[in-house]
Amino acid sequence: MTKRIITISREFGSGGRFIGEEVAKKLGIAYYDKNVINEIAEKSGLSPEYIQENAELSPKKGLFAYAFAGRDITGKSVEDMVYEAQRKVILDLAQKESCVIIGRNADYILKDRDDVLNVFIHGNMPEKIQRIIRLYNVGEKEAVKMMADTDKRRMTNYNFYTEQKWGKASNYTLCLNSSQLGYDRCEKIIIECNKLPMTK
Repeated sequence: MTKRIITISREFGSGGRFIGEEVAKKLGIAYYDKNVINEIAEKSGLSPEYIQENAELSPKKGLFAYAFAGRDITGKSVEDMVYEAQRKVILDLAQKESCVIIGRNADYILKDRDDVLNVFIHGNMPEKIQRIIRLYNVGEKEAVKMMADTDKRRMTNYNFYTEQKWGKASNYTLCLNSSQLGYDRCEKIIIECNKLPMTK
């Protein structure tokens, strides 16, 4: 089988991570999500705990924030170092083997490759809220807040580092609504599209 990379960006609560994991299992290829944190930590010299907490944060904006942000001698912020390490890890993984990569701006980082299928998973608000309530055992108000906060962090980080708009259809090969299609159908569509020849 020709090597193929599938990147999955997703709204919080849409099931994108679950869909990606199932696609990887069904295709028999590697799955990368939080399991890349140790590699990113190694390359950046920061702790895995720090990476886990801050990998989807965007650099702090404004002079006041910059005055207190940790910077190395080149003027890079800690967030920049995390992003650079993350970029190297993702480029290495894509070079090595067929795989599914969840989040981490992988669609943009791998934009110059012609063997990448970029997917964005979104969903309807009621279904996403119910999923978050079930998964995290929280009330509706907390679920809405978690969703808003997480998506804002992802969007700000993506928009800052890619100069593209997070969730904009033209940045992806496929945009799928998991609430309308269901997880199984989303998985089947991604697997089907994975077989098609890619052209730039």
